[in-house]
Amino acid sequence: MENKSESILSKLLVLKGAIRELWNMFACKILHIVAYGLCNGVIILWLSKDLGMSDINAGLMVAGWSTLLTLITVMVGSLVDAIGIKKALIIGFLICIFSRFIMAITTIKAIVLPLGFMPLAVGEALMVPVMVAAIKMYTTAAQRSMAFSIFYAVMNVGFAISGFLFDQIRRSMGETGSISLAGLNLSTYQTIIFLSFVFTVPNLLIVWFGIRENASVDADGHYQELKKESAPAASALHACTNALVEWKKIFCSLWHQSAFYKFLAFLTIVVGVRLIFYHFHYTFPKYGIRELGEGAPIGQLWGVLNPVLIIILVPLVGALTQKLSAYKTVVIGSAIAAAGPFFMAVPPHYFQSLADGPLGHFIAYTWLNIPDPTVNPLYVSIFLATIFISVGEAFYSPRLYEYPAAIAPKGQEGSYMSLSMLPYFIAKFFVGILSGWLLQTFCPEVGPRSSHYIWLIVGLMAVSTPIALIIFKRFIQVKEDGRD
Repeated sequence: MENKSESILSKLLVLKGAIRELWNMFACKILHIVAYGLCNGVIILWLSKDLGMSDINAGLMVAGWSTLLTLITVMVGSLVDAIGIKKALIIGFLICIFSRFIMAITTIKAIVLPLGFMPLAVGEALMVPVMVAAIKMYTTAAQRSMAFSIFYAVMNVGFAISGFLFDQIRRSMGETGSISLAGLNLSTYQTIIFLSFVFTVPNLLIVWFGIRENASVDADGHYQELKKESAPAASALHACTNALVEWKKIFCSLWHQSAFYKFLAFLTIVVGVRLIFYHFHYTFPKYGIRELGEGAPIGQLWGVLNPVLIIILVPLVGALTQKLSAYKTVVIGSAIAAAGPFFMAVPPHYFQSLADGPLGHFIAYTWLNIPDPTVNPLYVSIFLATIFISVGEAFYSPRLYEYPAAIAPKGQEGSYMSLSMLPYFIAKFFVGILSGWLLQTFCPEVGPRSSHYIWLIVGLMAVSTPIALIIFKRFIQVKEDGRD
């Protein structure tokens, strides 16, 4: 027992003495995610209410925005190599600060779309890959696993905070409220974006004063400065061009590998279950407000509950499924997650008895603090859906990174790992287009609704993932060392 305790303690203390850049990166991550979560959660509402777009046009705009974000993310690796982590982060945060400020102060489309909304995709694209590269650079091999665990945990804490703040602002101001700030009249949704801007500013200061140029660590975890020649001013653009050329070469070479076709099939199948999450980002906010009323705690129902469950469940599920293959774990997880939307696909009155009982009272009165004397059964169905989706995510999401590592030929792990982002690209684009049509057809702002059909369609698309994985198991699955 003593040895076990010492082992756990040693794991927790492995980061003791880590260079300041690592801790500053954790601080940046949580602030960035709070800002991102606030802005991302309100984008679809802001496009429709403040900019006057229809459900379909707002969905198309999100599809274009998400596509740009993903494409820029592809090129970030070469950009970091050219200009370094500190400069890449400074550029990213400056773009985010400027973009969010513009989005918060004006609703003139000719100004806010080209100067605010679309550039924000470029700024956000720089964040995640650069921060991941920074964590690797600021840690030793022994520290890396714990550092990434903390990185993942603070990310989910950030999402939980953003979900809470999202609800608090909407509750205090109403969906159509406004405040006066320095002579400007900000709507509820502009206020949320402005708060996102406020959370972004400290990140620039942390990077500017707390990150040393070309910082790294040696094998013992001590600070060292990498020797890096200063690049010409046009190096960033040159790096991006080279990235596209390299990706063309990668694709051309991969088409001749049998493993790539297995990998491509796997990625295509996984898209089905990934659709759930983007529908909760871009379809659920309007659905929740229209069905539950103004000020409904949609942030707490999804944006807080999901990350809190992930923080708790991921290490537990990881320990329980160590011996299972990544493929099998993805099948199990995707099946559990795909069951989630079907709770919301059932007509709400089927959950009325649960809503009137202890579960409904706990959700509405203890957790959400809703004053209504009658509990809307939708709170129960959304709660159960979130539970299943989160449990499923805890199973499959970490393993999505293991499959490409297992199937990739030796020496091409990086290429395959980069391509593992394709499900996110496809899912974002598809959801952006589909979201507006689903809302307009089944959950319009005015007129009769049959909103449960939205989640029936989402559920049917999601369930295609585990079914297809089982059907094509013989073709897609690969042997993983030490696992069943």
